[in-house]
Formats: sequence, structure tokens, C-alpha cells
Amino acid sequence: MNQKILKSLPDFLEVLGLDEEPMGIFYSDEKPADGFSPKPTDLPTHEKEIKNDIDWQAVFTRFSCVIGNIWRARKKKTAAYFSAEQFGCPGGAFWLGFLKPQTETIIHYVSTGIPNRMEGEYYCDSPDNLRQIFDYVDPRPASHKYCVFKFLSRFTNEENPELVTFFSRPESLSGLHQLAAFVTNDPEVVVSPWSAACGSLVIWPLHYLSKGMNKAVIGGWDPSARKFFNTDELSLTVPFGMFTEMINRFDESFLKTKT
Repeated sequence: MNQKILKSLPDFLEVLGLDEEPMGIFYSDEKPADGFSPKPTDLPTHEKEIKNDIDWQAVFTRFSCVIGNIWRARKKKTAAYFSAEQFGCPGGAFWLGFLKPQTETIIHYVSTGIPNRMEGEYYCDSPDNLRQIFDYVDPRPASHKYCVFKFLSRFTNEENPELVTFFSRPESLSGLHQLAAFVTNDPEVVVSPWSAACGSLVIWPLHYLSKGMNKAVIGGWDPSARKFFNTDELSLTVPFGMFTEMINRFDESFLKTKT
């Protein structure tokens, strides 16, 4: 990573009132030397589901939330990483690009459930509608073996994140929100689509980039993951290019005023 960015980072965080540096997100074939990751589990694919070759009890028993692993990495100032073998939950596998299409079992679980077998989460009003949403999101397949989250200060000179995510209360988030508009001149630059909390960090920002849209994505609304956020905290994820503009130009913006 460019050392100029890292040198400017403390002043950038201070003016925004942030006491935690952002995390960079990238895909790599190199496993981090340390960090948090779910235990290896057999990936429950659509093809295996058709063959009735998935041990769903084992899948749910080994559940490990992506955001929970990131939460632990934040607390210990280390990395969190995931793969097609270490994905934590089928939803996380989908929202990080390791699984597509999603299985019918999970589509029913997240929506209205399966009568006499599985209670639904009711995050969508029908399996058909959820299936359409998942088809629309169409996660970009993981470009390398691991999806890695780590603080920017831990990046080497040769590494760059693809995305940068902030965890912030609204007071600082308001500054990030307005700064994103300042550097893009796009009044609709900040978006907040429905997804699991991990989807707001990775697949939604990549979804917009794939369509040529430079967007900042607010997340953290997933009730199932709120226990892994600080009180009143949300996430905001931006493409690395937008982050670079933000850190290079913040002292030209409203942030230099008494506002």
C-alpha cells in the first residue's frame, strides 16, 4: 500500500472522530499468518443438495458468523479470513463469493422455512422472491482462495485492498457519508441495500463496481449480526479508489471547517 496513504490515515481518522482504523478487504491465495477463521466444513452446494449429499446438522452445528470472526479480529487487532472450506455459514459462503447458486434449503430457511422440518427466519416473504433477489445480486465468484479482512496498517507495500470498510457510529458516519459525495459529486453515491451484514461489506460493493457504479455501501442492519457490532455502530464500505480520493482530499472539504 502507498505509504502516503498510511501517513495521512491518523489525521483523517482524527478529524472524523474515529478511534479505529478501517479494514481493507481483498482476495488472496496466501493464507494470513495469523487471524480468525471458521473451522473447515464441507461446502453445501446446490449440486450436492440435488444428490441429497449434505449433512445439514453438521453444517448448522459448525455455524460461525463471518461478522463474528471479523469482530474478534477487530478486538485482537489481527486478520479475519475465509475460503470455500472455511466459510462459517452457507449465507457467508454466498455473500463472500464462494457459493452460487444458493441451496434451496437456505433459501427456505432465510424466508418462510420448511413445514415440519425447519422454522424460517422470515427475512423475505417467500422463497421465490428471495431466489429472485439472490439471482439479481449474482455474487462475483471469489478471485482467489481466501477473502481477507485486515487493518490497513497491516498491509505490505505490495498489497492493496479492493475495498475499505469502516465501523462507525452515526456521528463519524455522517462525515464519511458527506465526504463520499464530495469526492464523487454523486448525490446518490451512498446506498444501503438489503443483505446479510457480510454482504454489505463485500458482495454489494463489488456488485456495483461490476456495473461501473462507484458506490459507498452502508450495512450493519442484519438483526442476526447486531451482537457483533458496537452500540449504534454501522459499517460503510467503499472501493479502494474512492477511499484514496477521500483520504487525499478530506482537507479540501467541509471537514476543514468548524462543521
